[in-house]
Amino acid sequence: MSQPDEDFFERERERLVREITSDWEELLLSTNGLNRKLEEVLGMTKEYATIAALWDSFYQLMRSSGLDGEGGEEQQGGLVATASIGKGGQ
Repeated sequence: MSQPDEDFFERERERLVREITSDWEELLLSTNGLNRKLEEVLGMTKEYATIAALWDSFYQLMRSSGLDGEGGEEQQGGLVATASIGKGGQ
């Protein structure tokens, strides 16, 4: 009677070990996928920082040349200046 009980528990233990191993492998794969996505997002934010710096330098150039509008119309003037540049290239 002792032998069948031991066999049952041994088989059950092996099954649980395989299940845990499989779950850990799945968790590892998911974590690696998440890590890759986070690296992509961080890379994209660095690209946006570069673009933002470019637009800031463009804005500073327009501001220093006086093409950004008068007084409180800086935002609208900047848009008008950008639109007029686009029309000139057509």
